[in-house]
Amino acid sequence: MRARAHHLVVDGRPVCLLEGPAGWGEWSPLPSYPCDPDVAWRAAEEAALVGWPAPVRTAVAVNALVAGPTVDPDDLAGYPAVKVKVGPGDGVDLVAAVRDAIGPRVALRVDANGAWDLDTAARAIGRLARYDLELVEQPVARLDDLARLRRRVAVPLAADECVRSLDDARTLRALDAADALVVKVQPAGGVRAAAALVDAAGVPGIPSSMHETSVGLAAGLALAAMLPALPYACGLATAAQRAHDVTGTPLVPEHGTLTVRSVTPDPALLARYAVSSPDTQAAMR
Repeated sequence: MRARAHHLVVDGRPVCLLEGPAGWGEWSPLPSYPCDPDVAWRAAEEAALVGWPAPVRTAVAVNALVAGPTVDPDDLAGYPAVKVKVGPGDGVDLVAAVRDAIGPRVALRVDANGAWDLDTAARAIGRLARYDLELVEQPVARLDDLARLRRRVAVPLAADECVRSLDDARTLRALDAADALVVKVQPAGGVRAAAALVDAAGVPGIPSSMHETSVGLAAGLALAAMLPALPYACGLATAAQRAHDVTGTPLVPEHGTLTVRSVTPDPALLARYAVSSPDTQAAMR
C-alpha cells in the first residue's frame, strides 16, 4: 500500500506530508542540517504506513530554547530545562543572563553545534561551568575529539551531528565519548531507527526536532514516549517558534510538558500551502 503525498511549502520550506493507513508522516530536510533526503523519506513512510511503537509514557518534558542575543524570562517560565545556542563564541554573557533569568533550579545546557576545536571547547566549557551546566551539546565536530574533550572537562557532553549511523553510535560507545545522544527522527530514518541509535550508543537519548511542522514533531514525541529511559528534557518545544503550521492544534507544550498524541493536518491548511508545480514536487523527493 502506498501513502498519499501532499507537497507543501510552509514558511518558505519544502514539506512533503505522507498520508497513510497508520497516520501522517513528514519529510522536510533542512539544508543547514546534515540529513540524507532518502533516509528522511523512510521516516515519513514509517509514520504513514507502519506507525510507531507503543508509548511507555503519556507526557514528555521539553526544554525551552534561546537562540538569539536577548533573553525574555517570560518565554522560559515553566520549563524544566533551557538550552542556549552559543555558536562559535563561548556565549558567556548570554548564558549568564539565562541563568539569572531562570534561577538555580532549572537545568541549563548549551549547544555549540560543533563550532569549537578541542582546545577552544575545553577553555569555553571551563568558563561556562560556573553556571552549573547540565550538559554541552556537540561542542566539537568529531567523535574522537568529543572523547578527548570528555576526559578534559567535568561538564557532561552530548553528541548530536556526529552520530548518524549505527556504526557512529557503536563508536561513541567504544570511545566512551559522550554522556547522552541528541537524536532526531528524520536524519535517523524513523522512530525505530532513532531508538536503535540510542540503544547502540549505550547512553540516554534526547529526542529533538528539526523545526518540523507538528506532524514531524509528533514523530519526535513518539520516540520520546517509547524510550525506556528519558532522564533529560527533550528538544521538541519548537512548534511555537513557527509562523505557520499544518494544524489548528499544534504540539505546543503546557508548563514545559507535551502530551503524547498524533497529529492530523487541517485540510484547509493543506490546501493553503499546497504546491502544484510538478517540478517543485519532484524536487521534494
